[in-house]
Amino acid sequence: MKFDELIYLLQKGSAGVNKYFLGNNPEVTSCASIDLATSKQLSFLEKGNSLIHELTNSKASALLLPKQTDLQEIACKKDIAWVEMCDPRLGFAESLDILHPTKKPIKGIHPSAVIEDNVYLGDDVYIGAKVFIGEGSQIGSNTIIHPGVVIYEEVEVGENSELHANSVIHSKTKISKRCVIHSNAVIGSEGFGFVPTKKGWRKMPQTGIVVLEEDVEVGSCSTVDRPSVGETIIGAGTKIDNLVQIAHGVKTGKDCAMASQVGIAGGATLGNGVILAGQVGVGNRVKVGDKVVASSKTGIHANVEAGEIVSGFPAMPNRLWLRCSAIFRRLPEFASNIRELRKDSSE
Repeated sequence: MKFDELIYLLQKGSAGVNKYFLGNNPEVTSCASIDLATSKQLSFLEKGNSLIHELTNSKASALLLPKQTDLQEIACKKDIAWVEMCDPRLGFAESLDILHPTKKPIKGIHPSAVIEDNVYLGDDVYIGAKVFIGEGSQIGSNTIIHPGVVIYEEVEVGENSELHANSVIHSKTKISKRCVIHSNAVIGSEGFGFVPTKKGWRKMPQTGIVVLEEDVEVGSCSTVDRPSVGETIIGAGTKIDNLVQIAHGVKTGKDCAMASQVGIAGGATLGNGVILAGQVGVGNRVKVGDKVVASSKTGIHANVEAGEIVSGFPAMPNRLWLRCSAIFRRLPEFASNIRELRKDSSE
């Protein structure tokens, strides 16, 4: 499509279109990063000067730019069409939706799917090859269930949700509207509960359920376990990356984000808007306050107050951790100085 057509569509979005420069109003057919974009491709830059070099050498036909005069002037000199946006990154996401639309499967049920008794199917559902849906489950309207998905008995899946290939949803799990479960994720599997006895480990029955609230997304090969009693709850709008383990009885607030290899132990509680970077570990029954941010590899073993930024193992305020990290590099030097001081004092 022509760049002015794309701008018209972006004006309907939420990224905030301001002024623009059409140049020769190029044809835009796809999107790419600023360093790799070529003719007929769209890219974007965020506020700051770190990518001016990439812009100077860019071969993109069109750009989404922030309110930054020097970037806009460079684009004009290179005759690259651009549009100023309040949030270029969000605009790029909206442009990807426009230029690279996801192909939705046609509604219907594949003949190899196995659907047991008393299953409710809403309108316009798609059920792919070799799907299994257990007795008494409910599938909301416009839901897409890709090939190989296994849904146990009495599961609820809300409307406009999507379950990707080979994901597994265990008994009585409740998945709300507009949720996305990626391939090989397991929702509602048994929590890791065993009682030590003189004869060995005695299994603790896991009779609880998992609840995913609206707009939750769970990445590939991630697991959300059910508890022995009660519920594991993932709050509305929460996004979970691939390879994340959420144990039995965990409760998260709304709009949390967890990167790959995060592990949350049983009974932990996360507030709203918590961000856990890669490989963060949260201990058993720990409470993490609203809008806490934990940097990569942080080990959270005690409660964290709302709004804190924490790092390190065990977790500490990020600024303190940075100071400690700087000192850690100099420990050999400090050790040598201490040995010299001891030697001098003994003489």
